[in-house]
Amino acid sequence: MTTRRTVSAVIGLAAALVLGACANPTDGGTTDVAAPGSGSGSGSDRTTTKIDNSPDQKRVTTQKVASIAAQVPAEVRKRGTLAIVGSADSSPPLGFYATDDKTRIGVEIDIVHLVADVLGLRPEYTPVSWENIFVGLDSAKYDVGFSNITVTEERKEKYDFATYRKDDLAFEAKKGSGLKVADHKDVAGRTVAVDTGTNQEKILVEWSEQAEKAGLEPVDIKYYKAPADTYLALESGRIDLFLGPNPTAAYHVASAGRTEIVGTYSGAGATLQGLIAATTKKDSGLVEPLAAALNEVIDNGTYAQVLERWGLSNETVEKSEINPPGLPKTGE
Repeated sequence: MTTRRTVSAVIGLAAALVLGACANPTDGGTTDVAAPGSGSGSGSDRTTTKIDNSPDQKRVTTQKVASIAAQVPAEVRKRGTLAIVGSADSSPPLGFYATDDKTRIGVEIDIVHLVADVLGLRPEYTPVSWENIFVGLDSAKYDVGFSNITVTEERKEKYDFATYRKDDLAFEAKKGSGLKVADHKDVAGRTVAVDTGTNQEKILVEWSEQAEKAGLEPVDIKYYKAPADTYLALESGRIDLFLGPNPTAAYHVASAGRTEIVGTYSGAGATLQGLIAATTKKDSGLVEPLAAALNEVIDNGTYAQVLERWGLSNETVEKSEINPPGLPKTGE
């Protein structure tokens, strides 16, 4: 059965407006978001993390580790830079633009800087469209992708992975929707937005197929060009749900106050905890030093500091793994 997909190109609001709505102009460009595990109410049961949206990030830093730096391929060591690629989308707190609309900030950027510190390399970060992350890795234009990339069995055929964060997804709905999402039955016949080319799209397509096999309506899947377009459609009732990364959903819910999370799901499916990983071209020789660098910052505590400052302490991993089990291929 063919899943219905509608591609919507809504023009108007720029992604910068989303950031403008999140920032608090009275306290120098910061956003208060719910801290991991905090209550949903107000008052004493609710704690917050104050996220700095300014271009002057005062990032957490660490020292070079010569034994790990020596593992980096000679070509990269000689160049002295680590060519990093990530998504150009504005997806706080993962990756977005500071209040100057020029400086790229977010948890992914901070982790990039820590890894580069350990390897003794200068990070050169290039934001591109999602599909061009993989095009650039394939052509060796970039050394590594840091962009909330989930480990999947299909991707492992072409890429190597060094994990650094848990991958959880969230269904976001208009505030007061009354919706709850746990499995395919809860999205059957619903209009749901998702970003193309992502593992959450794959999961949603599979759920739609499961719904049809059970005699239910398929999911009406919609795609939007920018987060601002998606949120506008969600708040206006043109779509019922948006399935995206849990960190992005939690940040938007807490800062904008017009939507709510109505269900979460592992990025690797029901039987496996999804994992986010640094992504390299297969057999490039970089995955081992990347994993070693990530384990160094996990052990020395700077990794925990970075996740805490972005309100993502609940997504920490105990160690970086190379090519662990990932999201299964469709039908497996």
